[in-house]
Amino acid sequence: MKFLVDEMLQRLGSWLRAAGYDTVIETNGRNDYDLLKHALADKRYLITRDRKLAEYRRAPGTVILLECENLEDCIRALGEKLDIDWLHQPFKRCLVCNTELQPADTAALATIPPRSRKNIEAAFYCPTCKKVYWEGGHVDRMRHRLETWQTNRNNNRRVAGDNAEQAQ
Repeated sequence: MKFLVDEMLQRLGSWLRAAGYDTVIETNGRNDYDLLKHALADKRYLITRDRKLAEYRRAPGTVILLECENLEDCIRALGEKLDIDWLHQPFKRCLVCNTELQPADTAALATIPPRSRKNIEAAFYCPTCKKVYWEGGHVDRMRHRLETWQTNRNNNRRVAGDNAEQAQ
């Protein structure tokens, strides 16, 4: 699955990237029709809270309309619409520009603060924006959040399956 997230849902877009999904985050204030054209051309789901976007003739199957106010509500609402695996490919994409990360070379490793460098096992860098990523407390906290969302997703699916069996 690939996504295009509108300006209202930038934080959700960042978390989809953290989970490993190819996610374009709109920041330029493009009009609704151009957003939809972009999503259709790239075969992306367009995630939005904008009801008018969902009204376009070509929107069904492409536009995912979420009714949510905060990140946790958006995570839950998206999970009701799509089968999101929050542990798809964690931390394989640049959180800034969406490029797939590569193992850090010697030059990239040299940019990591010495105190952090001696405690890391692996580091990655973005060949596009040159940002360097490594495992640390921040990544541990993010991974924990992704794992929690995945557990909640699995529990919700199990409950839905149990309810379907009881209805029969």
